[in-house]
Amino acid sequence: MKKILLLVPCFLFTEIIAQELGSNPPANFTPEDKMNIIKTNITGYAFRNINLSYERSINRWFAINVGFGTVAEGKVPFMNAFLSDEDEKDFQNLRIKATNFTIEPRFYIGEGYGKGFYFAPYYRYSKVSSNTFDFTYDYTALNNTYPIPLKGNGEASGNSGGLMIGAQFFLNKQHNLVLDFWIAGAHYGSGKGDFSLSSDVVLTPDMQAQLKKEIENLDIPFVEYTVETNANGARIKVDGPWAGLRSGFSLGYRF
Repeated sequence: MKKILLLVPCFLFTEIIAQELGSNPPANFTPEDKMNIIKTNITGYAFRNINLSYERSINRWFAINVGFGTVAEGKVPFMNAFLSDEDEKDFQNLRIKATNFTIEPRFYIGEGYGKGFYFAPYYRYSKVSSNTFDFTYDYTALNNTYPIPLKGNGEASGNSGGLMIGAQFFLNKQHNLVLDFWIAGAHYGSGKGDFSLSSDVVLTPDMQAQLKKEIENLDIPFVEYTVETNANGARIKVDGPWAGLRSGFSLGYRF
């Protein structure tokens, strides 16, 4: 009988605590029934990158994030950073568009279930294609210079792996508005591409040699390419490193 009387207050105390937790969860309490997050990287829109990602929590410390982005056709960002003013003039009407797909396992080291600091190894597939653009090079012969117009187009794609370090926060008491801060991310891999330049002018061997030299002298950083020329123009094959950086802020909804 005494044991029963001792158990009654313990039972009542446990019941009161349970009711208090159910009605007034602590400030750092993370609801475990909201395991999905839809997000978009708002900083990407400054670079024409329309994007969407979906994150699914598997348990407290592990989640999978899948993202897709497409860059609308437009000028090459920061082209003047890797081409001289003279070379940049040769690509005045060059426009590119791009798509990317990223799969990103996330390991949370904070509160978890989509909240706190995380590190995320990831895989990314990227594809870039160009419009039909104009390219003119100056052919020199017998102390005279002749502008030779060509039309160019092509595409390249790459597969890369990288690591992202970030932090994700809940912005309201309901824990359904999310801010995902990509602190720093970088990826590296290999890419392949094929671009062609064609001319209405039949190119002589000397014209081809000068065209090949001019394209090779562009010296675009972080891109390895080879140039083949023929009587109709040139073919540029990209086969080498493929790298990129990631950073920014994403806003999302958790459900």
